[in-house]
Amino acid sequence: MPELPEVETVRLGLRPALAGARLKRVEARRPDLRFPLPDGFVQKLTGARIDRLDRRGKYLLAPLDRGLTLVMHLGMTGRFEIEGDETSIRPGSFVRAASVDQKHAHIVFHTDTGARVTFFDPRRFGFMDLVETASLDKHAWFAGMGPEPLGDEFNADYLAAAFSGRRQGAKTLLLDQKIVAGLGNIYVCEILHRAMVSPVKDAGLIGRGKCAEIIKSARSVLTEALAAGGSTLRDFAGADGALGYFQHSFEAYGREGQPCTNKRCRGTVERLVQGGRSTFFCRECQT
Repeated sequence: MPELPEVETVRLGLRPALAGARLKRVEARRPDLRFPLPDGFVQKLTGARIDRLDRRGKYLLAPLDRGLTLVMHLGMTGRFEIEGDETSIRPGSFVRAASVDQKHAHIVFHTDTGARVTFFDPRRFGFMDLVETASLDKHAWFAGMGPEPLGDEFNADYLAAAFSGRRQGAKTLLLDQKIVAGLGNIYVCEILHRAMVSPVKDAGLIGRGKCAEIIKSARSVLTEALAAGGSTLRDFAGADGALGYFQHSFEAYGREGQPCTNKRCRGTVERLVQGGRSTFFCRECQT
């Protein structure tokens, strides 16, 4: 499932085409994605202007000029593609890079600038909804969501307090969206490896100093991933259809049996399963 860097990459790709644009026409080619589309989905969106394009955790948010916010989640295989006619102004990076089976084109947004933004989702694990903007923070998806990992609120003091007295492993807690928003299995593996923290060590035994290392690692890993366009695994692609390439820089994820990349470590990357998901780590240096 796309994580924060992938979702942010998509947001940045969509922003020039959607932010400030008015939705001239909206097509919902099926009544549901992962969940049924809300009543009046097409009617409420048609004619609305998208004020801006935001992200919260793994959600894309498009506040509208009519007091509603379009909430979008990519799920596992969701992707956007953008097309425009020759008379419209569009960034050069927005090109249809590859053919996609039109039977998976479920939602199409036509803007007043001539852009056509299509949401494809072969497995239909993604979803869209309309939520009152004024009560967005109280919605079940966002109420209690933790701070953004690149924000100032996610710091060593906060993380040490969140870990205090907890017997769950550090990885388990970092995957908890109530503790920190947007992190998933891939990047938590990378963050803990770079910080040299065991994914299975009781979080309550991790001191503030190591929490500071985790924060530093999170910022560097995510910043590098954003600069590289996110990681491309299976079906993920950016809004312009271009594949990200941060996966070529993974230091732990998917490297089972290969030498550890941490300095002065002669260990080997191992794999174990936690909560049904693969964890990649080095037993020698991640303590």
